[in-house]
Order: sequence, then C-alpha cells, then structure tokens
Amino acid sequence: MDDFSLLIDLHRTNSRQGPGGDAETELALRLCRLDPQAPVKVADIGCGTGASTLGLARLMPNARIVAADFLKDFLDLLEDNASKAGVAERIETLACAMEELPFEEEQFDLIWSEGAIYNMGFEAGLKAWRRFLKPGGVLAVSEITWLTGTRPDEIEAHWTREYPEIDMASAKMRVLERQGYSPIGYLTLPEHCWLDNYYRPIQDRLPEFLSRHNHSSDAEAIANAEQQEIALYEKHKAHYSYGFYIAQRV
Repeated sequence: MDDFSLLIDLHRTNSRQGPGGDAETELALRLCRLDPQAPVKVADIGCGTGASTLGLARLMPNARIVAADFLKDFLDLLEDNASKAGVAERIETLACAMEELPFEEEQFDLIWSEGAIYNMGFEAGLKAWRRFLKPGGVLAVSEITWLTGTRPDEIEAHWTREYPEIDMASAKMRVLERQGYSPIGYLTLPEHCWLDNYYRPIQDRLPEFLSRHNHSSDAEAIANAEQQEIALYEKHKAHYSYGFYIAQRV
C-alpha cells in the first residue's frame, strides 16, 4: 500500500475523520437559524464517513442531503450507516472532488462542511461554493483557527507550514465578508471533540493497524506522525482549535 492508501485504511473505520461532536453539530445547526422541520436542501461537502451527515438527517427530518466526498470507500460506509439509521432515502452520496462539484447555482438552503474546507483553502472554498447557495442561504464550516494572539514558536511553525491560512477568528470573519457572506454565528470546538471523539479512537486502533500491515516502515511512519500530531495538540491545545463559522449569503 502507498501512504495515501494506508491513511485511508487507518481513518475509514473511525466515526469521524476530524475533530467534532454530535452536540457541536447540533449547536452549529441552531446558530444557522433555519426551521429544523422545513424541507430544505443541504450539501455536506467533504462528509467523510458521514458523522455530520447522519447528525443533520436526524436533526432535520424533512431535509434532503447530498453528501459529497472524493473517497468512495468513505461514502460506502456512510450509505451503510444511513441505512441502519433509517435515513438512507433522504441522503444522496456523491463521489466527487470538492473543486469539481456539479451542483446547480442557487440549489441549496444550507452548505455544511466539517473539517474539510482546508483541502481547497478557506477563501477559495467560500468563493467557489457561494454560487450553490440560494440568496439568504446559510454556510456552516469548521476551520482550524488560532485561539490566542501569540503562540509558542513550535506550534506557530507547525501550523504555518501545514496550513498557511490558519488565522484568528476575527480574520476569518473578514474573509467571509469579503466573499459575500454575513457572519451570523461562531463557536469553538472543545477539547473532547479532539481527544475523545478523534484522537483517542485513532490511538486505540494503531496496534491493530501496525499488525495488519506487518509493521512496515510506511505504516510505522504514519503511526509515528499521528502520535506526534496528538502530542502537539495535548501540549498546545490552549492556542488552537476548530472554529465553526456560520454565515448567510448576502
């Protein structure tokens, strides 16, 4: 297996492919100010195996949701879980890169994306997806965000290298406004969204993952990188998290 295939193998069985939580999804949805009983059209972009998709389907019983991700393996799991949850008839999966979405203009009442817009870049994603929202439609995305004005050099260098668009929430709000949105809500993901819901399940699976791949050098490198990322978060969690940005198309 190449490195990408190994990463998919490690993350596909996790309920989440990034930090998040059911309660936080529900809070972000309340901040959208949409009628949860309305027959709205929703796009969940970069949905992974569908934790947020299934949460939205549960919280919005009359919504029709298009769940888009470029990994068919993840969508297969989403479809299976949606069937078990009894919501499969309201979820359409779409295997597609987020840069090539075939949506119509002004198709959706709500565009949702948890921990995925960084693949395009925050501003590029906002600009590209705006045309898919109806006038007055709502965008809800989570994005890596600095929580403090100054940071230790170690974590500053790490995230500047990994994702140069990382910034304070105030700067992200200005980007939203520049791209034709009016911010209407914001929340920060708490620690349990990182540790309990994302990192600890990964750590629990690492021994099986390494055994399954015969402790190959590539598998060992991926496991070590995961442990280093977790250690960085545990050491510097006061300085960054995911910010959930909710904004309306103007």
